[in-house]
Amino acid sequence: MTPYERLEAWQLSHALVLAVYRLTSGWPVTERYGLVSQVQRAATSIPTNLVEGAAKRGPREFRRYLDISLGSLSERTYLLRLCHDLGFMSAEEIEQVETMRERAGQVTWGLYRAISRKAQ
Repeated sequence: MTPYERLEAWQLSHALVLAVYRLTSGWPVTERYGLVSQVQRAATSIPTNLVEGAAKRGPREFRRYLDISLGSLSERTYLLRLCHDLGFMSAEEIEQVETMRERAGQVTWGLYRAISRKAQ
């Protein structure tokens, strides 16, 4: 197991990406290069930045990548709300991924706070 795989924030974010890919696979083909791509990229950015930050030297660099991950969580949240409002998702589907997002966000925010204390 590589070091980033031990991070609960990464584990939860990775599970969220898998859920997003499963969810978007049923969306309209006309959105393949639009909203499908954008939602997938926003979701993928969350664990990707955790991985990259964990590989950097020092807590300040890691904190910067955690900040980007938290921003991507917010971006993904809005995009899924938009897709729900456009009728691509049911209320049950958005509730499921929002529950996952909320937990991933809480854990990532906790990691950000812990790393911030080390960076000072």
